[in-house]
Amino acid sequence: MTTADTLNAICNAQPFVTRFMVRNLLTGEEITRDADEETPSGSTRKTSIMMAALKAAHEGRINLDEPITYEKRLAEEVASGMFRFMTPGIVISLRDAITGMMVLSDNVCTKMVLERLTLAEVDGYCKALGMVNTHHRFLIPPLALPADHALTTVTTTSAADQVLLLQTVLDAQSSTQAQEKLGCSADLCGFAMDTLKHQVLRYGIRSRLPFETLVASKSGRGKRGRMDAGIVYKDRAPFFIITAYTDDVPQVMPDGTPGYTVSLETIGRLAEAAWNGFQS
Repeated sequence: MTTADTLNAICNAQPFVTRFMVRNLLTGEEITRDADEETPSGSTRKTSIMMAALKAAHEGRINLDEPITYEKRLAEEVASGMFRFMTPGIVISLRDAITGMMVLSDNVCTKMVLERLTLAEVDGYCKALGMVNTHHRFLIPPLALPADHALTTVTTTSAADQVLLLQTVLDAQSSTQAQEKLGCSADLCGFAMDTLKHQVLRYGIRSRLPFETLVASKSGRGKRGRMDAGIVYKDRAPFFIITAYTDDVPQVMPDGTPGYTVSLETIGRLAEAAWNGFQS
């Protein structure tokens, strides 16, 4: 059985939709499953928000050292992160808000960042990079969305778009051409990669890899499924990129297991299969 066969068998075993793209960074081999189809982005959208903010900082339109005061209003309609439980009045820098948005997926921090940009700016940035199936529609997705919400009610992306973005950030660690494409300096591209590596949420891609495996990633959750997008390292060197999006995930599986649990396990199994398959 080929690696592609194994990956597709993992998806076929579940009643929900799984879209993915895997790129072997050692050989260039790609394995895809509906990778160009538009799908809810969840918080994987935040990687592009981070890069758009860093571009604005590089251009001098925003200041990463700007102090931002946490106000109670920023916690409204927020369902992720820790700031919503903290006492208003805390002051952090915009740089730290970007970090909180990424490593804890804190949506108070996301609001802090997006209030210094515009959705049109972030959306246009993605289109300029070639992320044609990525559409930034909302500051924060509404909490009351039903599980069967339409794509047009959330920010959407595709597995291929996220591979494109992660590959460009990876290339920008040494390529001036990639830095220019992202609109960021070498130092800012380095900050972006370090921030992706600091991700603390360990389900999804990381869940079935050797414990100390380095992964530069951003995960997400939505009413329709779970998602994760990252660069997996082996021996401290980039090994493969994997982006996986589950959709139409039932609230409860036939055996009583919560659907989101199985969706995250599916993403973990895909990463494990790529890890094993690309070494053989």
